[in-house]
Amino acid sequence: MRGRHREAHRSIADAVRKGGSALPETPLEPDDPSWVLFAQVMMPLMRMPSEIIAAELAKGDEVRKVLDIAAGHGIFGIAIAQSNPQAQIYAVDWPKVLDVARANAEQAGVTARYHIIPGSAFDVQFGTDYDLVLITNFLHHFDPPTCTKFLRKVHTALKPSGRAAILEFVPNPDRVTPPTAAAFSLIMLAFTQSGDAYTFRELESMAREAGFSRVELSPTEVGVEQLVVAQK
Repeated sequence: MRGRHREAHRSIADAVRKGGSALPETPLEPDDPSWVLFAQVMMPLMRMPSEIIAAELAKGDEVRKVLDIAAGHGIFGIAIAQSNPQAQIYAVDWPKVLDVARANAEQAGVTARYHIIPGSAFDVQFGTDYDLVLITNFLHHFDPPTCTKFLRKVHTALKPSGRAAILEFVPNPDRVTPPTAAAFSLIMLAFTQSGDAYTFRELESMAREAGFSRVELSPTEVGVEQLVVAQK
């Protein structure tokens, strides 16, 4: 994946002209070892953000059933399970990536409450009656219509009082500040066909169009990213 990133940025001028990645439209296959490596190297970086988010979400309604989208290393769902002994976590990702998440769940002592749903988050059946859906570092890969359609699927999976927790790089309306969040849009331009770093208003619009009644930007700092909570 690192080589693919380098190739993408070498072609940044072509990406700007095209309005999307200049890489050949050959996405990584589900069993590509790059996904496993990415999950492994990102886990230490996401431990503190996961604990911050778990503490913030504990301030809301009781959480017993949690869906973790594109779980990767699984640390976001695991942090919820560690902070709430009643929580059952259902993790969605490619099968080999879920092996990484399951190993981390075992190390954290929450294996009995950690369940896997292998496959694409766009294709698998989530089930229903979730109190919380974690959507961390996922929406930026796709264009607004795709994000909205996906959020409708999430909305359907939630209980009437359920919440979706969205973690993203969120630039200000000027789209040049803060610098890290704004610069992330350039990474998405280089590396994806239609992804972007979305402002809060853009995320709010997608969530409301998907059926969510209230969308709020959490004041709690989560590193260089921000937490958006959408209420069904």
